[in-house]
Amino acid sequence: MSTLLLEKINTVATFDENRTRLKNAWILIRDQQIDSIGTGTPPVEKVDQRINLSGHVVLPGMVNTHHHLFQALLRNIPALQDVALFDWLHTMYLLMSEVTDEAQYVSALVNQAELLLSGCTTNVDHSYLRLNDMEHDTEIRAAREIGIRFHLARGSFSIGQSQGGLPPDHIVEDEDDILADTERLIRTYHDPDPFAMTRIDNAPCSPFSITPRLMRESIKLARTYDVGNHTHLAESPDDDRYMRETYGRSSVEVAEDWGWVGPDVWYAHGVVLSDSDIDIMARTGTAVAHCPNSNMYTAAGCCRVRDLLRAGVTVGLAVDGSAANNASNMINEVRNALLLQRAFYGADSLSPTQALELATIGGAKLLRRKDIGAIETGKAADLIAVNINQLAMAGGMHDPVAGVVLCSPGKVDYTIVNGRVLVARGELVGMDIAAIIERHNALSGALVKRTEKRYGLDLSGYAPRQAYPYEERG
Repeated sequence: MSTLLLEKINTVATFDENRTRLKNAWILIRDQQIDSIGTGTPPVEKVDQRINLSGHVVLPGMVNTHHHLFQALLRNIPALQDVALFDWLHTMYLLMSEVTDEAQYVSALVNQAELLLSGCTTNVDHSYLRLNDMEHDTEIRAAREIGIRFHLARGSFSIGQSQGGLPPDHIVEDEDDILADTERLIRTYHDPDPFAMTRIDNAPCSPFSITPRLMRESIKLARTYDVGNHTHLAESPDDDRYMRETYGRSSVEVAEDWGWVGPDVWYAHGVVLSDSDIDIMARTGTAVAHCPNSNMYTAAGCCRVRDLLRAGVTVGLAVDGSAANNASNMINEVRNALLLQRAFYGADSLSPTQALELATIGGAKLLRRKDIGAIETGKAADLIAVNINQLAMAGGMHDPVAGVVLCSPGKVDYTIVNGRVLVARGELVGMDIAAIIERHNALSGALVKRTEKRYGLDLSGYAPRQAYPYEERG
């Protein structure tokens, strides 16, 4: 049995039921879970490891509830910088078709390293590509190597453009193959026990890339094994228009007809929601993963987080895929979730503490996990620590917990997952990140060049637009 003592902590924000905060605190970790918490002098003298956190705020590890890990390969492509969601997707589908298994693996390491450095300890990847030599198992291997707690949400495309869907035909799968592989992944990897490091969820990509038959059949399969269910829904005005033109109702109304509501269901984005949609979600216990940076980047709009919370809907937080965000930074996601609600709905729409709740207890509840999301005795030892004696926090000590959100430090100093220190003093432990970045950049560049050559595109040419053109003067 190993022991780790975090001592002399400036502030612990537990996010327990009472939102307890402790000063001059300590936390004792035994193996993978929190053994005890207190203030003052710890009641133990001998431990395997101790870390002095006298200048730090300690928070629960954050939960990222929606990602597409392969998209780190496709960040910051000039041709995708100024387009809305559906136009963005049309080009993205072509780029996706060139992803290889090695590229998927390295991209998973890159994105999850970035998540760990920004305070994320549990990650959900909505993994909907299975083409070329790609296997979903590869992402599980990458997550286990890096040490993050991981949910693989097995995604899929099943209707291509020839059948009225949005994806090109060459990236879709046979529906029976999708169901069989989803069941294989569940039976092989899903761990339902507390402190599980790997779980599998069912996640057909979206109603405009999947048939109603697959939506219904996949959720029946998932409920046989009691795994979660996830899909993109009500993501943008284009999405909403497609659903109304195709099915004559809102996205949430169609989802309810398909059986896609309940405490085991969460939607990514949920930007276009009416009052009646929110009522359905509240009545059925359906949750949503809010992706503020992605929604701003793709000009999709703003999720009604304030109204969802007031209705009793569970809301988690997510970075979304790196091509729709260009980052995988959970602290920045918390900050922008706060600012976006304030910009749309007023200064009292979301507090810094509530924004942190989305990323911690909200994400845990969305995933139906009682073992993570708060700092309490018996819960998993998933913790992060932020140094408050740094330039970004200078003058912000009046409320150091809120300062982590408002003062935007951007990264954490310690990340502990399942009792293991994965980030120490702001650096990843035991990872040659420079070598990984070098390989990732080479794979990314080659992928874009292959796509350009195959489809006759120019995706990476720089085309500046001047906001204030120079005027000729006589």
